[in-house]
Parts: sequence; structure tokens; C-alpha cells
Amino acid sequence: MTDSTAKTIDTLLSEHRTFTPPEEFVAQANVSDPSIYENADADWQGWWASWAEQLQWDQKWDTVLNWNPPYAEWFGGGKLNASVQCLDRHVAAGNGDRVAFYFEGEPGDARALTYSEVLRDVCRIANGLKSLGVEKGDRVAIYMPMVPELAMTLLACSRIGAIFSVVFAGFSPTSLKDRIQDQEAKLVICADACWRRGKILDLKKVVNEAVENCPSVENVVVWRRGGDCVSNAPSSSRDVEWGEVFVKQADECAPVSMDAEDPLFILYTSGTTGKPKGILHTTGGYMTGALATTKLVFDMKPEKDVYWCTADIGWITGHTYIVFGPMANGATQVIYEGAPDFPQQDRFWALIEKYKVSLFYTAPTAIRAFMKWGDEHPAKHDLSSLRLLGSVGEPINPEAWVWYLHHIGGGKCPIVDTWWQTETGSIMITPLPGITTTVPGSATTPFPGVEAKLINEDGSEVVGAGGGYLALTRPWPSMLRGLWRDNKRYEETYWSRFPGKYFAGDGAKRDENDFLWVLGRVDDVMNVSGHRLSTMEIESSLVAHEAVAEAAVVGVAHELKGQAPIGFVILRGGYEASPELEQELRAFVGKEIGGLARPDRITFTPELPKTRSGKIMRRLLRDVAEGKEIGDVTTLADPTVLKGLQAEFVKQG
Repeated sequence: MTDSTAKTIDTLLSEHRTFTPPEEFVAQANVSDPSIYENADADWQGWWASWAEQLQWDQKWDTVLNWNPPYAEWFGGGKLNASVQCLDRHVAAGNGDRVAFYFEGEPGDARALTYSEVLRDVCRIANGLKSLGVEKGDRVAIYMPMVPELAMTLLACSRIGAIFSVVFAGFSPTSLKDRIQDQEAKLVICADACWRRGKILDLKKVVNEAVENCPSVENVVVWRRGGDCVSNAPSSSRDVEWGEVFVKQADECAPVSMDAEDPLFILYTSGTTGKPKGILHTTGGYMTGALATTKLVFDMKPEKDVYWCTADIGWITGHTYIVFGPMANGATQVIYEGAPDFPQQDRFWALIEKYKVSLFYTAPTAIRAFMKWGDEHPAKHDLSSLRLLGSVGEPINPEAWVWYLHHIGGGKCPIVDTWWQTETGSIMITPLPGITTTVPGSATTPFPGVEAKLINEDGSEVVGAGGGYLALTRPWPSMLRGLWRDNKRYEETYWSRFPGKYFAGDGAKRDENDFLWVLGRVDDVMNVSGHRLSTMEIESSLVAHEAVAEAAVVGVAHELKGQAPIGFVILRGGYEASPELEQELRAFVGKEIGGLARPDRITFTPELPKTRSGKIMRRLLRDVAEGKEIGDVTTLADPTVLKGLQAEFVKQG
């Protein structure tokens, strides 16, 4: 970005201290009456039940909630099927010809699939699963790229009551093996390959290595994406072809009626012990949370909107806000297979223009990358179809927020900055776009029916403005029901710090207007000379400087201070690394936040270590800063980044 653009960001920040939704947006919004919050709080169980009633139940529940902390049972006695909510009821309502997915492959191949076509293919896959002996309660591990067949596989598993577990198609053989073994998966479904930045990545090779020591796996179903670039020969007697076992099946498959509390899926997330945690979500409550939040947070109007969430279905965002939430609402979506900068850095904006996307949901890391690449890329495309923008994955710094509003949203699109987790299943803190006057960088307020509080170290509640631990203080339908076969770890991880309250590790502050600002993980909070400082606040301060495109901060051990902040900075185009600029940035942070927040040193780097989903791996940066042996790098998008970063750290040190 140019120097003049950086100054424009400063101007925009001063102009957009708040953003009030435009009158024309409010006039058509799904919710425009603020009393929704008061009404939901007055009878929060009734509020959630009113959303559950919008689903199609085979048998209605006996009780809304049985709560035996930390174990919840929502809609006990009720029976339904998740795939029916996403497919059958829309087709039965006469919307079978509505496009469910516009698929765009990275090489440019494209398909459009209607709800009727997706239902047909889901039934074929479900029948194929049954032909392989998969039954209700069996676990199916899935390792596929971003293609419609991935979404359809999830729906097919849910149709017959199989518990699916998606493993992001970028994890190593060891990571995949560990997850298969933990759940004792009966079947693995994979693609032979996927496209990434113009290259074919061999996914089947990863699967072959992973399943060598997985005796529970009876078959590996292979969907072909690589064409002639990948061998079509079976690797073992367990291999079966997608086309042979799925495509030739009958077009109809009766859905299994599931108890509301029957497991829907297991999704593994990293654990502090090194052993992944198998987050367990069940059917009725999860579908209720997905339905409600998708409709209200994104102001979704399925008969008009084209929605695009850029996440991968391998993460919880893709589960809830690509498959189950949007499809339960009957949405038309874009699914894109590849990288945002291939073949050019305007690929996302070209797709928005092509498909006339109106609702766009992406991550702050991606937004900062777009800023770095330059304003000229979105400026080349007609983005006028957009009417709402979303942010997910980590707190968004105000500079990225206003750039997003101005250069992507044309200054007119409300931004929903959302906070939630794999464990929560659906969005917990967010603006409602027809009601909330937003502030750049704040996730604002809890979703109606959700209760979130700030808690002090001693367990007391923080009243009024201030900071603390972010905890959810009453159950919600889409909450995790435990960890797969590990209730003790579930209780210790989420419920032991503040008994009766859910706490998963994030800190937050509340401003004078009662808005919440999520500060990130408390393990990303430093104790500097007895003062708690958020790495996220320091990162936001660095990015506020006109020379900085992106920043990451970690706390490292210090013999006098306890911990000291260390910064890693990517510069904007037109700026060069120098000792003088380092001192300028350190002083800038000291002025913006205070002397204690001033980084002890700053290392300039062209790249930061990120996962394939775009999250910065601060744990690895801490290893670099403390001179430790680098830990597991299997989840990194580009492991070679670390070698260069280590060399720069030593060179600049």
C-alpha cells in the first residue's frame, strides 16, 4: 500500500469511530427492534425453543433443557434428522430448483448444483455408505478439499446417523492418523488430490500413510479430483472408488430419525497437552443454534442473497456457516477450492463480481493480506452486490475493519465481527446488523439468548467497564456435549477454572458503552512487571502505524520483568527495515498503549508462520524468540517460512 493510502486509513478511522446501519438496510432487516435482547433474556429457554420449532421434527421434545452442570440436554425426547433440515424440507416447499452451491475450482472449472440435485447426490452417497456397512453411530473420517462433494458427504453421514469427523485436508499423516485412531473410524473418505496455487497436491499419499496403522478402517473411498496428474491405481485392498460405490446408488434414501442428543459430529481441535481434543456436537441443539445465528447475524434472505464464507469445511466455521446453518436456511452459496491470490491477487473480488455475492464472511488475517496486496485489486471489480460483511477467527484490528468497510463494502455494508469457538458450535458475541451501531474492533454484545460475563481472577464478576476472563454463564443449544470419550478432560478444560461457568481461554474488556472487545487467548496475555498486557492490543497498535501491514506479538521470559513483548512485523510496500524504523515502532507502541507495552525488540520479516486456515502460529514465534527447538509444524501452510524467520531473528538480533 502507498503512503497516501495509509493516511487514508487514519482518516477513515477518525471518520468511523462508529458505524450506524444505513436506513435502507434497517428497513429490510430481519431484525430491527432492539427489544429482541430483552425478550430473549426474559425467557431464554423459550427463545431457543422458538427457533427449534422452525426445524422439522419427527417427534417434538418433552423438555427444552435439562441442565446438570457441566452437562446439558437440549430438546430431550425430540427426534429429527439434520440432512432433512438442510435439504428435504426446502425441496418439499418447492425450492428444489434453487441453486445450493456455485462451485468454482481453482483452475476455473465451475458447477452449479440445485437443492434437488444435492438431495439426490446425498441420498446416493448415503446408500453407498450403507452398502459398505456403515451404520448409525459408526465414525467416518473425511479428508477432502473444498468441493461440493465434501458438504454432501457430511449430509449423507448425518442422513444415516453416522458420526462424521472432518480432518482439514492439509494436516499431516500423523495428525490424520491420530484422529482416526482416537475415534476408531470405520471408514475414511478422501480425495486423491486438490489444487493449490496452480499445483496438484497429493492427498491420497497422506491418507495412505495415515491408515497404515489404523486397524479400525475397513475401507477408504477415493473421490477423483487430480485427473491424469495422480495415479488412479488402488493403493490397498481397502480402497474403493467413489464412482463405483456412490454414484450408481438409488436416488432416494430414507433419513434416520435421530434423538436430539444423538451425536452429529466430532471435530478435533488442538490441546495444550499435545493430544487433540475431540469436540462432540449433537443434533437438535446444534441445528437450532446454526439456524438462528445464520439467519439473524447475516440477515440472510435465501430467496435473494448469494452468500460466501471463505472458510474451509475442515474447521468449525465451515461446518456451521457453510453446511448446516446456511443450508438449513435454504441459502445459495459460493464454494471456492483454491487460494485467494491465484492466479492473481484479485481472485476473491472477481468471484464476488461473477456470482453477485451479497453476504461475505472471511477472516481478519485474510483482510490484512488484502490490504497488503493493495487497494487496486478490489477497485478493478464491481462489488456493488455486497450488502453485508463478516469477520471470523480472531479479533479484527480497527485499521483492517475500516479498510474492509471502505474498500470492500463501499462504506455502506454493516460489518458483523463475530466471536465464537469450535466448542460453542455457533456465534456467541456479534452485532445484529439491523440494530447495532458498531465500533471498529469490537464484537459488541452477546447474541440474543446468550449470557457472557467478564470474570475476575477470584471468580467475581466484573461490573461496568473493565477487563477480565470471558465466560459464558448459562447453557446454549449448540454447546459442545463433551470430549469424545474423555469427560474428565472436558470438565477440567472448560469448567474447572470458574465452576458452573464455561471458560475456554479468552480474555476481553468491556467499554463504557457496554460493548465487548475480545483480546484473544489468555495464554497470549503477558504479565509484564506485574501488569497484564494483551498481545492483541500491542499487535493492533503496531498495525496502526502507517509502515506496518501485519504484526504478531508474543511474550517471552525476562529475568527482570517476568515477561517481555517481542514483535514480528511485515512492512507495507515502500517501507524498508532499519534500526531506526524499529525504534520508531517501539516508541509508537509506547505512546499508544504505555511504556510497559513497548516491545523489547522487533524483527522485520516478509512472512509470518500461518496455518492453512490463516491463523498466525504464535506458539512457534515464541519458540523462535526464546531460541527453543521448533515444535510441530505440520499445520503450517508453508513450513519453510520458519527457517527464514529464524535466520532473520538471529541476523537482526
